[in-house]
Amino acid sequence: MRALITLYLGIFAVMALSNAIVPDLTSYASGTALQGQIYSAYFFGAFLLTLPVGILSDRWGQVNFVRAGLLLTIISGILLILHPSVYMTIFARLIEGVGAGLFIASAMSYVNSRPDHTRSSGLFMALLNIGLIAGLIISGMAIRASGYRSAGVMIFLLVSIIPFIISILVPFNGHKAILPSDREVPVLKNLGYNVKKYFWMWFSSVVLIGITGAVTALYPQFSGNSPETIGLQIAAMNGATAIAILLVSRMNFSPIPTIRIAAIFSAAAVMASYVTSWAFIVIGAFVGIIMIAQLAFLADAGKEQGIFMGLFNTSSYLGMTIIPFFVTFIAELLGFLTAFIITAFLCLIVAGTIGFCLQCRVEKQCTRS
Repeated sequence: MRALITLYLGIFAVMALSNAIVPDLTSYASGTALQGQIYSAYFFGAFLLTLPVGILSDRWGQVNFVRAGLLLTIISGILLILHPSVYMTIFARLIEGVGAGLFIASAMSYVNSRPDHTRSSGLFMALLNIGLIAGLIISGMAIRASGYRSAGVMIFLLVSIIPFIISILVPFNGHKAILPSDREVPVLKNLGYNVKKYFWMWFSSVVLIGITGAVTALYPQFSGNSPETIGLQIAAMNGATAIAILLVSRMNFSPIPTIRIAAIFSAAAVMASYVTSWAFIVIGAFVGIIMIAQLAFLADAGKEQGIFMGLFNTSSYLGMTIIPFFVTFIAELLGFLTAFIITAFLCLIVAGTIGFCLQCRVEKQCTRS
C-alpha cells in the first residue's frame, strides 16, 4: 500500500505538469508545426526511456527509477519557468518526457505485477487521466487569472515535489520478474520475440493513443479559443478516458474484439471533432476502453511485465510523438480538414489489422490472417 500511495500521487503530478503548458500553447510558438514540436518533445523523451527502464525494472526493481523520474519532472518544471525561449522550452519538455518515461515504465511494471492488477492498473490509469485534466483546467484558469503563461507550471511543480519526498521518506520494495536466471535470459532476443509476436498490439497503441495527442495539438490553433476554454475542451476528453477506465476495468470482456470496435468508433469521433469539440468526450471514452483492453491482454501474456509495460509505453509515446508532429505538419501544409481525415483513417487501419497477431495466447482472441 505504501508503494501505491507514492505511485498514485506521482502519476497525478507527472501528468498534470506535462499538460500545464497545453492550454496556452500558442503563446510558446507561432505556427501549428512549431507548436506540434513543443508538444511532441515531451513524448519523444518518454519514448526514449520507457522500454529500457521497463526491461531493467524486471531485474533491478522499480524504486530508484520511480525516484529518478520524479526528480527529473521537478527539474523540467524549473526549466520551463526559467527559460521562456522556444528551443529551451522544447529542451525542457524533452527532459520532462525523460522523467515521465522513468517513472511511468517502472510504476506500471509494479502495478501490473500485482495480483489485483486489473483494479490497481485501472486506478493508476484513471489518476493518470485525472492528472491530465487537472493540468489543463487548473492551468487554464491560473493563466487567465494571473496573465502569466507559466502559472500552471508553477502550481504543479510544487505538487510534484510531494510524491518525491514521500518516495524518500516512505520507501518500498519493487517487484522483479520471475525469470530462469537474470544472467541467462537473452534480453534482446526476448525483446525482439515479443515485438514480433505482439506487433499489431503495439501498432494499435501507437495509433489509438497517438490520436489523442493529434487532436490536442491541433485544437489550440484550429479553434482559436482562449486558454481556459481549450483547457476545458481537452480536459473533457481526459475525463471521459478516466471514467471509461474505471468502469471497464471492473468488467469481463474479450480484448481484441473490444479494441477493433473501439477503433472504428474512434475514427468517427475524430471526424466529428472537426465539427464540434463535444466529440472529444467520445474520443476519450473509447481510448479509455482501448487502454484497459490492451493492458488486460498484456497482463495475461506472461510474467515479464517490465518488458511488456516498457513496450506498451514505448509504443504509446511513439504515437504521441510522431502522430501529433505529423498531423500538425499536414495541417499547416494541406489544411486542418486533411489532418483530421488522415487521423481518422489511421484508426480504421488498426481496426483492420488488430487481428493479425502471431501466436496470441489469450483464448484465441486473435484470428490469424
